[in-house]
Amino acid sequence: MLIRLGYEIAIECAEATPVISLLEIHKDRQADIKRQTRVLTSPSVPTRLYHDLHGNACRRFTAPAGGFRILYDAVVEDSGETDEVNTLAREMPVAELPDEVLFYLLGSRYCETDHLSNLAWQLFGHLPSGWARVQAIVDYVHNRLSFGYGYARSTRTAAQAHEERVGVCRDFAHLAITLCRCMNIPARYVNGYLGDIGVPADPAPMDFSAWMEAFLDGKWYTFDPRHNRPRTGRVVIARGRDATDVPLLHSFGPHRLSLFKVWTYEQEGRLFNPPYHGIDRTVSARMLA
Repeated sequence: MLIRLGYEIAIECAEATPVISLLEIHKDRQADIKRQTRVLTSPSVPTRLYHDLHGNACRRFTAPAGGFRILYDAVVEDSGETDEVNTLAREMPVAELPDEVLFYLLGSRYCETDHLSNLAWQLFGHLPSGWARVQAIVDYVHNRLSFGYGYARSTRTAAQAHEERVGVCRDFAHLAITLCRCMNIPARYVNGYLGDIGVPADPAPMDFSAWMEAFLDGKWYTFDPRHNRPRTGRVVIARGRDATDVPLLHSFGPHRLSLFKVWTYEQEGRLFNPPYHGIDRTVSARMLA
């Protein structure tokens, strides 16, 4: 299947402001890109790519004073299969984990394992290990938190989300990641495109989404605490410890978000359709942090 995806984002700055964007399709999916535009900016400014410590592609540029717009559009080939489910996947003892995975057992800015460790062991310590335990954590988070864009707050941590019982997709992911790490299961934060492909249309859609991956049996598996069901058409942008590592935009100075459009949908027929199909997503800048 073919997935049409892209974004149009506009910000306003009082003065020239350095910006880093993490909006590139992850290197794992680069081979699936069948057609894409350049990353277009208006006004046109020089940009360049580098890769961070997590292997994510980051774009550096300086937004001029006044209005500034960044636009991208692509068609990506996808298998059409849902997220892999392996109920037999086992937890690996910490002593057997690869060195590069140990990093994802530690607490981080939004995932305070020290605050939630006792709770995690009380809730999940008696459960069968492996896939069943991770799924129980995801079920718990899915049922405990209520989703709503009006609940967005860039400073909310996993422990605060657990206490307040509300959040957006990043809060669902942070809480599930934290509880997994408390149980010595490596877990990491993922953001990317996720449209309403193969599911009923969401009355409050947001085609950029956040979910998590847990390391079981030597492999990373996708889990989605917000939706809590295998989905079709995920296209990863970036991975990290938590949202600190993968902001869609990070400006080194104040900016105001004036436009946020994102599209992700199954494309039928030819690769070349009209320029793009966008849906207004006018949200506050905290949704990008």
